[in-house]
Amino acid sequence: MYNECLALGIPEITFYGFTVDNTKRPGAQIEAFRNACVKAVAELEKRDADLLVVGNTQSALFPEELKRFTQRTRFGEGRIKVNFLVNYGWNWDLNHALKNGDQVNATTSRRYRVRRYLEDRSHRALGRRRRLSGFLPIQSVYADFYVVDELWPDFTLDQFHKALAWYQDQDVTLGG
Repeated sequence: MYNECLALGIPEITFYGFTVDNTKRPGAQIEAFRNACVKAVAELEKRDADLLVVGNTQSALFPEELKRFTQRTRFGEGRIKVNFLVNYGWNWDLNHALKNGDQVNATTSRRYRVRRYLEDRSHRALGRRRRLSGFLPIQSVYADFYVVDELWPDFTLDQFHKALAWYQDQDVTLGG
């Protein structure tokens, strides 16, 4: 997909490596996720990308090899921005934004109310694979969603083109 996005002139893409929730899996699976992320970044280093790895670097499960990429790093000509979510979680993202004031300008009391609100709410949803699963909650506020039944390994280039065609027909007003 990277090559196709580059060829189509798509300026920015986000890959989901593994989530904080994935760290509750058996050790062998966690290690496989971590290794896959390190290998993916090694592949990106050979390409023209501006990489930013985003995730909970304070966790012992965050790959040490990727910490140097938590500041945007240019490879080659940097023709496409690549955001790579590693040991990422919605709760971490929201708290990180509140703590750093990146996305919101919040007071301590607002932070406390948001945390209490999130802790007191169920995270259950009806349906099967038709949810965000914690994917970029702040950044997806005005997102349009295109849903397919196929999971990643079975997702084809043709389906990707259909998704892009669908997106072209959306009325992107961002609430305006």
